[in-house]
Amino acid sequence: MPEILTASQMRQCERAEIESGAVTGLELMERAGESVVTAVFSRWPDPGPSQAVVLCGPGNNGGDGYVIARLLAERGWIIACYAYGDPTRLPPDAKANHDRWAQIGAVMPWDDAAIEDRIDDMEGGLVIDALFGTGLTRPMPDDTAKTWRGIYPRRFSNPSGPRPRFVAVDIPSGISSDSGRNLGGAFPADLTVSFHRAKCGHYLDPSDGPDRPGGGASMRGDLVVTDIGLPQDATPGATWLIDRPSNFLMKQAGHKYSHGHALVLSGGAGKGGAARMAARAALRIGAGLVTLACPPKALAENAAHLDAIMLNALPDAYSLRGMLGDDRLNALCLGPGLGMARAQEMVPAALWGKRATVLDADALSAFADDPSGLFGQLHESCVLTPHPGEFKRLFPDLAEKLSGDDPSYSKLDATREAAARAGCTVLLKGADTAIADPDGHVALHSATQDRAAPWLATAGAGDVLAGLITGLLARGFKPFDAATSAAWLHVEAARSFGPGLIAEDLPEAVPQVLRALMAQG
Repeated sequence: MPEILTASQMRQCERAEIESGAVTGLELMERAGESVVTAVFSRWPDPGPSQAVVLCGPGNNGGDGYVIARLLAERGWIIACYAYGDPTRLPPDAKANHDRWAQIGAVMPWDDAAIEDRIDDMEGGLVIDALFGTGLTRPMPDDTAKTWRGIYPRRFSNPSGPRPRFVAVDIPSGISSDSGRNLGGAFPADLTVSFHRAKCGHYLDPSDGPDRPGGGASMRGDLVVTDIGLPQDATPGATWLIDRPSNFLMKQAGHKYSHGHALVLSGGAGKGGAARMAARAALRIGAGLVTLACPPKALAENAAHLDAIMLNALPDAYSLRGMLGDDRLNALCLGPGLGMARAQEMVPAALWGKRATVLDADALSAFADDPSGLFGQLHESCVLTPHPGEFKRLFPDLAEKLSGDDPSYSKLDATREAAARAGCTVLLKGADTAIADPDGHVALHSATQDRAAPWLATAGAGDVLAGLITGLLARGFKPFDAATSAAWLHVEAARSFGPGLIAEDLPEAVPQVLRALMAQG
């Protein structure tokens, strides 16, 4: 899995290389500007001399902009370069590139209205956003509002019509590179060119809703990550981006018991659909056996729906403890359709058994009044799979921090803290799904841009995800690996099926995904 970095981690990478004497900041800035121009013309072949508006900010991001302006001018482009702030106060490397540009072209002071008018008149060319890079932690200044008005409506209302292409240098101005939060007035892009590693904010998407794209993943457009010559060593504490399964998902040789026996608990009569979908997902992903345990009065209903999945009557927690006397039952799933009262009774008995255990839905909400009571019973082989509402009930202080005043505090931070507190793996669901374990490992699966699967917003999809994790746990995957692999597989199955998906379709799409993986070798 590739790394994605925070702004601080990226600065550390650059600082270490500069302090070692291997490269200068000026050389890195030149490489960054060159890589943007290369990426632009890879995305849109150079039509020959055209026009570009280059918006340069008061920091090193602005320095990248001056490099880009110079390189485009060398190709014969007509450049309108606007400087935000006092150029004499630029950092040294950015000031050097400002001065190099000023020898061949004009640097115009910031004029919000003039920039809006210029963009409105453009039917082609480029607008380069090199205003504020990865270090921004506050809303965009008021005097960028008209520039925003020139960019935002045209980016979203006229995606392919006659207009300039909007290019963000490192990250769209106004987006937190750590949390993906729109700090206010962020500029959207058709293309974002980042350096060395993608940033967390490129994939996190705390947006304002489907009708008002707002988060980093929604605003960045296409993302290109370029090599500027920094060492490719692993970065301590980096987040892993889930772009493929973390383990080989196909079964190896063995018999059914060598692939585990998963137990899924169900609610009462008329409440078993969610548990049945979870059980079917566990079986589809390769658990050797799956048993659904339900109240005696629900046996007939579940028997009418299930064939390959076994059934067992489970009247109470005492009976569950008895079932767990069978050591071959090595993975449990509690929550989907379980019911609050039954969850309060069954969860302690399940955790007593010290099996790999997925707690979802009702198994989490049942402890909203006493989260610490739940945490005291958890063990490191558990996986909690809350959606944001359930997360808020279990970790109210962390949810409050997520919506608080610190724009750099991200979903990744909250999930990492939650896993440490719970002492087990936590998967916080969403289009950007964050996963953390108590050792501090963090991964992100972002179902955005070219991996978007909006049809997953359907009842029961989360129950299937819980079943996929349970099936992988039964097969012997470690909790963190089971959660990361299942998150990828869940989205891949939805994308394989396509629009019109309902939750029952997800387990049936798994074989097609596995066949595609097998074909890839």
